[in-house]
Amino acid sequence: MTCASCVSRVERALRKVPGVTEATVNLATESARVTYAATPEAEGQIRRAVRNAGYEPRSVEAAAAEDLSPWAGFAPVAIGLALSLPLVLPMVGDLLGRHWMLSPLLQFLLATPVQFVLGARFYRAGWHALKAGTGNMDLLVALGTSAGWGLSMWLWLARDESHLYFEASAVVVTLVLLGKWLEARAKRQTTTAIRALQALRPETAHVILRSGGEVDLPLAEVMAGDQLVVRPGERLPADGVVEQGETHVDESMLTGEPLPVAKAAGARVTGGSINGEGRIVLRATAVGNESVLSQIIRLVEDAQAAKAPIQRIVDRVSAIFVPVVLVIAALTLSGWMLAGAGVEEALIHAVAVLVIACPCALGLATPAAIMAGTGVAARHGILIKDAQALELAHRVDTVAFDKTGTLTVGQPRLVAFIAVPGADEAAQLAAAASLQSGSEHPLARAVVAAARERGIAVAAPDAVRAVAGRGSEGEVGARSYLIGSLRWLAELGVDGSPLDADVQRLQGEGATLSALVERVTGGLALRALMAFADEPKPGADTALSLLRARGLQLVMISGDNRAAAHAMARRLGLQPGEVQAEVLPADKAARVAALREGGRVVAMVGDGVNDAPALAAADVGIAMGTGTDVAMHAAGITLMRGDVGLVAGALDISRRTVGKIRQNLFWAFAYNVAGIPLAALGYLSPVVAGAAMALSSVSVLTNALLLKRWRLPGR
Repeated sequence: MTCASCVSRVERALRKVPGVTEATVNLATESARVTYAATPEAEGQIRRAVRNAGYEPRSVEAAAAEDLSPWAGFAPVAIGLALSLPLVLPMVGDLLGRHWMLSPLLQFLLATPVQFVLGARFYRAGWHALKAGTGNMDLLVALGTSAGWGLSMWLWLARDESHLYFEASAVVVTLVLLGKWLEARAKRQTTTAIRALQALRPETAHVILRSGGEVDLPLAEVMAGDQLVVRPGERLPADGVVEQGETHVDESMLTGEPLPVAKAAGARVTGGSINGEGRIVLRATAVGNESVLSQIIRLVEDAQAAKAPIQRIVDRVSAIFVPVVLVIAALTLSGWMLAGAGVEEALIHAVAVLVIACPCALGLATPAAIMAGTGVAARHGILIKDAQALELAHRVDTVAFDKTGTLTVGQPRLVAFIAVPGADEAAQLAAAASLQSGSEHPLARAVVAAARERGIAVAAPDAVRAVAGRGSEGEVGARSYLIGSLRWLAELGVDGSPLDADVQRLQGEGATLSALVERVTGGLALRALMAFADEPKPGADTALSLLRARGLQLVMISGDNRAAAHAMARRLGLQPGEVQAEVLPADKAARVAALREGGRVVAMVGDGVNDAPALAAADVGIAMGTGTDVAMHAAGITLMRGDVGLVAGALDISRRTVGKIRQNLFWAFAYNVAGIPLAALGYLSPVVAGAAMALSSVSVLTNALLLKRWRLPGR
């Protein structure tokens, strides 16, 4: 494809295929994404529709196998330059006062191969466009250069050899080919993010056979459940769980996190990351298209193939652009002739209009910026799932956060353990940890972790029984204990007066409270009070301050009681008016909808699972991921690591990408708005028009590629 008109024609052809419900064509990637009813002949019909529209349907695999070297495809351009240069030398000689005019025969012999051999692609594509009842860039170039070549032949045969225009037709064809080659080279740079991700897959894996021994197998033959050996410095071939060994893993290409992450037995690892200093054995849990890396690649490809809303407007303009240009060229020809100019002069001005008006830059303005923006974002751990989210995020004025797991670590810690006066605190903590050691409840794990941090031995309990919704009870050694909520212990008649003051203070700080009680002769005796609280994520307060400094309204939505929510808000630097507490998970979406109804453009940031309805209800859903579950359909943007600072990065790359789109569209439109009248009025020759047309496409791509220098704000 060569211009925005090609995009419209291919889309129309695909949408006419029976069973096709949606077809989106991208000029920058020269690809089509088609949704269709699966039938045995569907794929063949789709390919035939592309071919009948005048284009060559290529598989993704064939496109990926293309030569990606910097000079790929330059041979036709080199031949064109070699043949056109002698035609341009007389023009240079005139400037120097020399007369180096070539004979008409030599001009003909140099220009004709350029026109009809190197330029054959323009005739083929232009003819297909005419058959389809539309126009495109190739048609404009073919008509314009043919007119220049034909005029030269007519003047030569008429024995008027004072000035021929063979050099104009040959140089325009060569310049357009040069522009297309530069454009293709720049396009390859916009797809570096995808190629870099694909390159993370190793070719082979070291598989431990069930019969014993180790064998190297192609990655495609690795299955879930296989045991894989990963040596120091190698890339992990699949997602899995470490079964043996300890190491550090560099996940920077997947998550943007620069520091290696420690991994030991039981830790989850992601295929494509780099093993550090230790030899490990892992059991594969996801391979092939089910791996995290494959899902990331699909997300980035989806975003780059998708069409931003603004691009649809451009496509509608481009659909009528070429017919309008043909009319303007005809008016230019007739206007100059009516003004008394000769056929020769009038035709040259009409040719200049045809050449300068090619809508290449219009078609590339939006997809090139989106590809560059989504690519650089992916490199920093921000996966933008669709172009609409990318385009909309720059308008966000309110950011709503889920609290647990988003602004906080999401794992409660034992922040206070207070024994009753006269009791041994270490002994009571040992009893509590022993009773909780068999439980998977987050609060139980926090108690065990606190005991181990203090070096307290945790004995195995006996006869442990969970009391649903209340707590648990059991025996540690010869003593019997209960652990549970204050409400349960109050129901049992436990006297909590020794620690009443501590209860009031800790509840005011928003902590979750439990108590340890011992069965004694005559009833139950309070032994200790335990306070649990979540911790803010490192850097969360700084990230929120950065968002507020950008003029954004912040909201924290939490299911915690008011005291706990406001206590955490204070630690995060949030104001009381920025907290919505005691919100049930099912009501979060309604709170987000209420913000939107109030005229706000809302981004909802959550963990992508419990918050899925709220993410879907927001203008832009941003899911906090850990790199193990990136296919969160409810969110338009997924952050590969739980860094709140990436929220500002996602909004910033959106702003900069949309800025590039607007700059590109402005220059593309301005180029045509200024260039067509100048050519029609005779101020531009066909050669200058051809150079300007080639330059416009390259400048749009170069401007988009500046996004590759983007860095996370505040870093």
